[in-house]
Amino acid sequence: MSTDGRPVERGPGGRPAVTTSTARPEGGGRAAGGDAPAPVRQWPILLVVAGTATGLITTATGAFRAGAIIVGVSLLVGGLLRWTVTAVGMLAVRSRFTDVLTYGILGSAIVLLALMAQPDPLVRIPFLEDVIHFSVQ
Repeated sequence: MSTDGRPVERGPGGRPAVTTSTARPEGGGRAAGGDAPAPVRQWPILLVVAGTATGLITTATGAFRAGAIIVGVSLLVGGLLRWTVTAVGMLAVRSRFTDVLTYGILGSAIVLLALMAQPDPLVRIPFLEDVIHFSVQ
């Protein structure tokens, strides 16, 4: 029987023929117990959002490179939290592997681009400079 009292149609292997709900990603439960206040239950996502907001405010005040690095590091911290903490609340969007890979690639790319930003880049990658010069000209 389904939750509304109707019989569930079964497909091959005895599994329900129609999906009626979506499972949470692994680690997608509360990061703290239900008796804790709401912000405490979602501390991993709040930590990443606070770091990102700090980076955006830093960027808006004129320190572009520092702000972009803070944003990228916040995403890398999110990936690290997703990898190491079992219950991360709303930080879990997909499977653990996909979340860690996504946060890691985006965070690394933002930090790398911030280090390559003009003027006076701290990191020079000749291959990327050639691509940019080729595409602009």
